[in-house]
Amino acid sequence: MGNNTLRGKDLRKINYKNNAAISLAIDITSKHFKHNTKEEKLSILSEVISSPHLFLSDPLLNMLAEELYDFKEEPTQKEESLNDEAAGFNCFGRSLIEDAAFDQMSLAMRLPIAERGALMPDAHHGYGLPIGGVLATKNKIIPYAVGVDIGCRMSLTIYDINERYLNKNAYAFGKAIKDKTNFGTGGILDINQSHEILDREEFELIPILKNLKGKAAKQLGTSGSGNHFVEFGLVYMDVNNGLGLPEGEYVGLLAHSGSRGIGATIAQTYTDLAMAQCFLPRQAKSLAWLDMDHGLGQEYWMAMNFAGDYATACHDRIHKNVVAPLGLKPIAKIENHHNFAWKEFHDGEEYIVHRKGATPAAESDYGIIPGSMTSPAYIVRGKGNSNSLCSASHGAGRRLSRSKAKQSLTMSALRKKLKKDRITLIGGGVDEAPMAYKNIEKVMSYQNDLIDVIGKFVPRIVRMDKP
Repeated sequence: MGNNTLRGKDLRKINYKNNAAISLAIDITSKHFKHNTKEEKLSILSEVISSPHLFLSDPLLNMLAEELYDFKEEPTQKEESLNDEAAGFNCFGRSLIEDAAFDQMSLAMRLPIAERGALMPDAHHGYGLPIGGVLATKNKIIPYAVGVDIGCRMSLTIYDINERYLNKNAYAFGKAIKDKTNFGTGGILDINQSHEILDREEFELIPILKNLKGKAAKQLGTSGSGNHFVEFGLVYMDVNNGLGLPEGEYVGLLAHSGSRGIGATIAQTYTDLAMAQCFLPRQAKSLAWLDMDHGLGQEYWMAMNFAGDYATACHDRIHKNVVAPLGLKPIAKIENHHNFAWKEFHDGEEYIVHRKGATPAAESDYGIIPGSMTSPAYIVRGKGNSNSLCSASHGAGRRLSRSKAKQSLTMSALRKKLKKDRITLIGGGVDEAPMAYKNIEKVMSYQNDLIDVIGKFVPRIVRMDKP
């Protein structure tokens, strides 16, 4: 036998007590890690036994992880029941909200851990919590109430140029957003990029991320599919904007994107783990939670925050990469998450506030609420209204589902709308047509108590994923 061959006694020294797991470990390492040293193999196997749940989706170690996860003493699995009545929640713009979304929020408020809630006027039906739902708990985190695209966010960079400059250089601006970013589930940038996010310790501390670092590097500066976009447009700032900008017209680069494959992997992994130990009735099973006092809850919290930072890094690279060939210098930047959870105090109580498709709107918080590819986005400042848990809408919200939009709308009608509103569209399709969305002005009209509007962004050159 070679010096790197593992034996049962080696594994028992690192707390392997289950004979089936020992046999699996030896078999897997002999097949897939035969070129590793004995010390390296033991280091890997030590990580698996200490946190088997983090290797459940690992292509090489998942069988061992499943064996250890089943064998390891876990908190007693408990069947949870819903309350008979929903806890009260404030709904803004009820006439704009489909019954399915309202009912979905009502179901979430029947969770025994639901403390407070709010529903924004752009709300529509989603998975788990409705898009536009805000849910406050105490010391419990619900991965699916954060969402799959963790840290999905808006970012707007403002430049001291005007519409005339944009029109004169329209070709160069369009080429920049076409060549310097990418879209879609598998979208990558095949260039070497540096960013401090790629040196973060979470790639070592969170085992499910170890095999994703290469993908994370290539997806940096890219966007997802669906309603994600990168666009140039005109910015009109009000006199009392609080950003130190004179009232008037500017040009801005606005982006909407999230944490890409990193966030999706984290969301699915920890949702599965939550559902494996928190048994809820079928209609609410995706709202399973993790306790922040236990390891899984703490691990998800760390992973979620890392995904949010990765989304921020993606936006940083989008703005820098796209503007580099244009030679523009920023004079202001505004950005905000809208798929995330925060620890916050409301009325003297500490909560974990989940905002799935909702914009933070604490007093003096700045944010962007977009409309559609032809309608304006609003630059806002929060008022800190506790009735909404200091939240506002994250957009106009869908009026038609993607499938219904494809069935009822045509490319001809979309082209006419684009021409009328002077929009150059790169990519995009009828599933994202303006007609599939609610009227942004109506959505904004229900939020006068939540936010102040301090400016407006009007799109001109829009890049989205190909249909």
